[in-house]
Amino acid sequence: MIKKNLKYKRTLNANVYKIEKGLTQIELENFYDEEHKKVKINLNPSRSPIDNVQRYYKKYKKAKNAEKILAEQIEKTTNELQYISTVLFELENVQNEQELNEIYSELANGGYLKNKDKGSKIKNKNTCKFLKFKTDDGYEILVGKNNVQNDQLTLKKSKNCDIWFHVKDCPGSHTVLISNQEQVPDSSLVQAAVIAAFYSKAKNSAQVPVDFTAIKNVKKPNGAKPGMVIYENYKTLYVTPTCEMIDKLKQEN
Repeated sequence: MIKKNLKYKRTLNANVYKIEKGLTQIELENFYDEEHKKVKINLNPSRSPIDNVQRYYKKYKKAKNAEKILAEQIEKTTNELQYISTVLFELENVQNEQELNEIYSELANGGYLKNKDKGSKIKNKNTCKFLKFKTDDGYEILVGKNNVQNDQLTLKKSKNCDIWFHVKDCPGSHTVLISNQEQVPDSSLVQAAVIAAFYSKAKNSAQVPVDFTAIKNVKKPNGAKPGMVIYENYKTLYVTPTCEMIDKLKQEN
């Protein structure tokens, strides 16, 4: 409809001298078509030629604005669905009351649940107890247990040189390997990717794609929901998570 109105507007504008007041329809050669096919355009007989051109321009502009608003709403809804899917993933993996309270606080602070303390955000005192692992090469790996922890781990706890992991296009925990500003061996990168895959919706799948990049390449867009980030300059590892490796690498908090 947008292209149609634009085509009519341009065709009428190029042939305005042919339009006579009182016509209800006119057939014109479409100069914007490669074959210059003729097109029939309905007119308002009570309006002048210029007014008829402007009428289609207004229709085009209105449709263009509607398209922009629709695209914005689609993007907003898509982001909302992505966020909700991460919350559902969190709920599926809750292991104790404290973790459940952290998710409640996240949802209350985001306006999804009623906040008993009106006008103030609920604060969690123990949201930094990340899951801890150590690779066979001795590198520490930290994993967030919910979206608030993911933000704390990625945006506050980690350094630019540390390495960030996340399963591709799927809800999962932020996973960070503390690099100590060293060249991390491939074996540790693979083990970190396995951990990221295990703490994701794809934990029971094989050959799970896991993206990884330096923390400096991970950003949080303005106004983004907890745990939602964008990243660039990444590589991808394909790994199959196993409980045996997780139990082997996991450390006590």
